[in-house]
Amino acid sequence: MALTGVEIFKLLPKTNCKKCGHPTCLAFAMKLAQRQASLDACPDVSEDAKKVLGEASAPPVRPITLGTGDKSVKMGEETVLFRHEKKFVNPCAFAVEVKDTMSEADINKICDDVNSSEMDRVGQKLRIDAIFISNASNDASKFEAAAKTVAAKAPSAAIILGTENAQNAEAAVKAVADRKPLLFGANGSNAEAMAGIAKANKIALGVSAKGLEALSALTEKIKGLGVEDMVIDPGAKTAKEIINENTLIRRAAIKKNFKPLGYPVITFAQRDDVMLETLIAVACVAKYSSIVVLSSVEKWKSLALFTVRQNIYTDPQVPMQVEQKIYKIGEPTADSPLMITTNFSLTYFIVSGEIENSKVPCRLAVMDSEGLSVLTAWAAGKFTASKIAQFLKDSGIENEIKHRELIIPGYVAIMSGAIEEKLPGWKVTVGPREANALPAFLKSR
Repeated sequence: MALTGVEIFKLLPKTNCKKCGHPTCLAFAMKLAQRQASLDACPDVSEDAKKVLGEASAPPVRPITLGTGDKSVKMGEETVLFRHEKKFVNPCAFAVEVKDTMSEADINKICDDVNSSEMDRVGQKLRIDAIFISNASNDASKFEAAAKTVAAKAPSAAIILGTENAQNAEAAVKAVADRKPLLFGANGSNAEAMAGIAKANKIALGVSAKGLEALSALTEKIKGLGVEDMVIDPGAKTAKEIINENTLIRRAAIKKNFKPLGYPVITFAQRDDVMLETLIAVACVAKYSSIVVLSSVEKWKSLALFTVRQNIYTDPQVPMQVEQKIYKIGEPTADSPLMITTNFSLTYFIVSGEIENSKVPCRLAVMDSEGLSVLTAWAAGKFTASKIAQFLKDSGIENEIKHRELIIPGYVAIMSGAIEEKLPGWKVTVGPREANALPAFLKSR
């Protein structure tokens, strides 16, 4: 069972040295008990205490890293059931399946799709993270060849090797060992052999069993064989099974601190119907899957899944926001329009995107509104005439432009007179209510 904050405090040095970043050892102990801090932050803890506290302070879902380099994906390490309690920590990874029975041209095409899958959405780079290579042929040479092709053609993607044949697995793992692949396919009949391969190559092992009792018994067995890093598959197929099994796994890990199920979950969402597959994948993202395996990566499907993932793994208590400043869009001159909006990320990226579409160089003043949208910020008193006036004066924009005209969002047209009072000599123009009307508005000027 997990230790309480007081029990953890008894094992700490009690020096209140603040080296851990907390004011007292008791405060640090409370954070450890809540799994919001790492024991590594204390430089003076004894080795005996480390042995006791290491397991107790570890996150209930073991952290696993998929792949290598700057495109590697960290998963697991979650500490809550619901995102309103605390931000979910590590976004799930999307993987697309490659079968070793495919032609080299088809494998190359999927690799190209993965390489070009990156999208910039609300300031974040989002991509397909991994390629799942399945040993559909049950042939060692074909499996190894497919692994080598993927490694060469998709150098940034993480690799997952899927086979239940230990001999085939060994050859493929050796071929791409430098990429630290995830080996998936351990089950009740091949656990010893697969665990041996994972341990020898220091890689994570994917473990599959039908039902949670069988799965937990299998993870305990594999852990006893010396493999700590695992990804688990409870064998759920339908949406109902996926939601049910994933929820039970998460509850067992978080609420009961049940270590045999405290691992990231991999889910196979592939379907013949691409729309159904997308809906299944959405359920996987929302309900605790750490790896979601897809059959294809069409742009529209990727955008939908990236958007869902981005929203699920955004801290609901902290609005996404951009820096307060005057942004130059295009190459504005001293005569170019000056517009203003709030620093809510989605607002900024939508407005700036529409300005770019207009091909009219502009300056966009983005004012700190604590990450609120225009109407919400106005209603909360954070986007007011006096604050706008002060922001523009402090920005020094008057020295960069010849005109004295400010374009405000149409939704806050009511502020135009008040802003003119606060900014003597300025003209306030009311812009469109919706961002998609900006190109026509700017071109008409």
